[in-house]
Amino acid sequence: MIKPEIKKRLHKGTVIPAHPLALTSAKQLDEVGQRALTRYYLDAGVGGIGVGVHTTQFEIRDPEINLFEKVLAMAMEEITKADKKDTIIKVAGICGPVSQAIKEAGLAKKLGYDLGLLSMGGLNDLTEEKLIERTEKVAEVIPVFGFYLQPAVGGRTLSYDFWKRFTDIPNVHAIKIAPFDRYLTFDVIRAVVSSKRNNEIALYTGNDDNIVNDLLTVFKINTKEGVIEKSFAGGLLGHWAVWTKRAVELFDEIKTVKSKGAIPSELLTIGQEVTDSNAAFFDVHNQFKGSIAGINEVLARQGILKGNWCINEEERLSPGQSAEIDRIYAQYPHLNDDQFVQANLEKWQKN
Repeated sequence: MIKPEIKKRLHKGTVIPAHPLALTSAKQLDEVGQRALTRYYLDAGVGGIGVGVHTTQFEIRDPEINLFEKVLAMAMEEITKADKKDTIIKVAGICGPVSQAIKEAGLAKKLGYDLGLLSMGGLNDLTEEKLIERTEKVAEVIPVFGFYLQPAVGGRTLSYDFWKRFTDIPNVHAIKIAPFDRYLTFDVIRAVVSSKRNNEIALYTGNDDNIVNDLLTVFKINTKEGVIEKSFAGGLLGHWAVWTKRAVELFDEIKTVKSKGAIPSELLTIGQEVTDSNAAFFDVHNQFKGSIAGINEVLARQGILKGNWCINEEERLSPGQSAEIDRIYAQYPHLNDDQFVQANLEKWQKN
């Protein structure tokens, strides 16, 4: 059910930003800004885009908002205009109880999305067995991109056995590992390696607190068949929704260095700088309350968005978060792509 060229790109590895939502000050969809965002990511050189995910704001599904289908369709329209449209990995966020998840999967498939990023968030009343059954039903509709969401933003801790069973489900093709926890991350990797479908599963980091280290690491797991190596192919990250051109360049550098088997200490230093940046963007010191607003704030400073507004009034910058973003801009100027944005912004904002 997954196109060969998409499967090849997925396993080769790439940068997949989690697409934000562009709003006006009246909390209406800013269609110019929404299209500009997609064009920005494509011109920055990403290999995929995740739409309808946490960064896109889950409230787009609310009946009174009713933007889920429109936002997914708009991104698809822009991707179909891209030079390498056939190899852009199109990922649609899928969430909610079984009936909602199946409906969203069907819509995503109809619109031309390649995979559904299946969130387990907000389903704490379901047993792991029920979550597996839910995944199996969604996988009958669309290829599945699993998602281990950190508990701090609505996820839950899931067992090694859960991920072993999850990996064994036909039509699961990738897992975004994002518990922001080294122990839980390793649980998933061990589970995947122990599965007969190991080679069918591409691992993508969602650990915004450990992006560079995740991508640099080769995991070596002892199994009955001997030592098996597994690595993160790429990342599907909210952090990569900003400064994306530089993120693509850094990812390419990591892939080159990793292929040579020698990791310069400078890359480890940059990894910590990226983590420090993420702390400001994601509002870590306030339990991630300003994470979406923080991403939007950076995009607004660059001129791609008109403001950092979110649908939910409680989603806003925390006290001191703007100053933290100021600090990051001043301390790590080599990480931003402001010049690239300014050189292309007018083009992206044209109808």
